[in-house]
Amino acid sequence: MKKALLTLLSIPFFFAGTGSGKNDSDPEFPAELTQFKPYAGNPVFAGTGAATWDQRIRERGYILKEGKEWFMWYTGYQKGEDNTKYLGYATSTDGLTWKRYEHNPIHKAHWVEDVSVLKVGKTYYMFAEGKDDIAHLLTSTDRVNWQEQGPIVIHYTNGKPLSQGPYGTPAIWKEGATWYLFYERNDAAVWLATSKDLKTWTNVQDEPVLKCGPETYDQFAVATNQIIRHKGRYYMYYHASAFKDWREWSTNIAVSNDLIHWKKYENNPILGNNTSSGVVVPDGGQYRLYTMHPEVKVFLPAGQPAH
Repeated sequence: MKKALLTLLSIPFFFAGTGSGKNDSDPEFPAELTQFKPYAGNPVFAGTGAATWDQRIRERGYILKEGKEWFMWYTGYQKGEDNTKYLGYATSTDGLTWKRYEHNPIHKAHWVEDVSVLKVGKTYYMFAEGKDDIAHLLTSTDRVNWQEQGPIVIHYTNGKPLSQGPYGTPAIWKEGATWYLFYERNDAAVWLATSKDLKTWTNVQDEPVLKCGPETYDQFAVATNQIIRHKGRYYMYYHASAFKDWREWSTNIAVSNDLIHWKKYENNPILGNNTSSGVVVPDGGQYRLYTMHPEVKVFLPAGQPAH
């Protein structure tokens, strides 16, 4: 998605449950997925602010926890919107204090941003935006060395290739032998395509599965951050903008029973005030919500101490 670094404005910070409270006990939108509070030590990760390749960070980074270790991939760049966006890597033992990999950036051959990572077997699959917002796929077996697999090729339901233009913010889900790819075009809406072989993708339908509006908070832009499955339902975390110029973003949630038909949470946004590109990570019993743009912040379950 095409986003400049944004200036924080005066929209108040939203937390889940600050609305009517009607859905607080609704099993479709349980508190563990919607109610979070900020960690006192935020931000937990940010650009260096110095003349380094990751002077600034942006877009959706991604975090996986395996055993007691936490792994984060992020996009770094130097000031200037047209500068190449490189892939960085950081590790942590608690998900709060992060150490940059000493040989960053870990992938310099291609423009990489807005990443979504899934491990299947011993292979890590990274779906990312490239230059001009064209989605592409990379793979790795060690989290550090990534092999470019080329652009993702998407077809309409009639078999014709997707029309020219950007298609980005790829968010991935896999069930059985089928891969599900959620993508946006100019952040105007979200579409869903599937594949069996990771080479050819076909739209499930040519209409979007998630559209802007009708509420104010997402009337001008939507893009999927992450898909999870929780207690038999699918949940989409997505970011959205209430402004035509995209000067501010929020983090939101929707629910589905089939990955196609989505119901938005009536108390969205669950986080506002430019908390963009949010993803949840299970920490061993609960979910933490991380927002990744323009710096990494952690939001803990509402019932957990903030420090």
